[in-house]
Amino acid sequence: MDMNPRCQFFRFFHDARPPQRADRFSSGTLPMRAAQYCDAITSASSFGWWLFCPVDAYVVWDGRSIVWSADGEDYQAVDDCVHFPGFPEAWNAEAPEHLAGLCPPFLTALPEPGLIQISLGLFARTAQDWLLSLRRPPNYPLPGHIEHFDGIVDTSRWMGPLFINLRLSKTDVPIRLRADMPLAQAQPLPRGLLAPDVLRYESTMPGPDEWEGYRVTVAEPTSRAGRGFGAYAMEERRAQRRSAACPIMAA
Repeated sequence: MDMNPRCQFFRFFHDARPPQRADRFSSGTLPMRAAQYCDAITSASSFGWWLFCPVDAYVVWDGRSIVWSADGEDYQAVDDCVHFPGFPEAWNAEAPEHLAGLCPPFLTALPEPGLIQISLGLFARTAQDWLLSLRRPPNYPLPGHIEHFDGIVDTSRWMGPLFINLRLSKTDVPIRLRADMPLAQAQPLPRGLLAPDVLRYESTMPGPDEWEGYRVTVAEPTSRAGRGFGAYAMEERRAQRRSAACPIMAA
């Protein structure tokens, strides 16, 4: 197995914001204490790439149907699927002739009430046996009243549009999908992580080794007067600098 995912993103919404490496501090929105001392949070925040809604859009669910607007003023129904104005013409001008008229929709109303699929304006390709997990950006404050459905896509074989499915959780309220805020996070996964054996686990009571580990990790440092804050975070950062790469890449 190629140990480098070699992820490539291809934009077909040319004016859309390109994918961006997620940062440890969620664009400065993390609480200062979490950003400085909690390596668990900052590591989760930075693992992957931010993907954006290709254009600003507003969506409203009235309990039965979904309407959308590009400016928050002129709303149109999403009866099945809709294209952003002017995009089909732009697609036809660039795509090979035999793909004219086959551009992916921007918004698709799913059969279940309040569910909508949003194209991220991208194709993606990864090395063989590497997948992309698409999910809500961890620890990032997104607009209210939307809930993400996570998905895992075999982008080593699937050359189709990337999208995210959302549940609109409040009716009769315009929900803005901003083109300058990440709407999804893509994270590379080796296919082997989905093997059943990887998810085998045991549930038992802690033994001597576990109690000793707790003493070293938590109890002893806590009992020290004048101990510094963020010891775990500092040790993790030192470990990352020593390894200079993730375990998979270094294997």
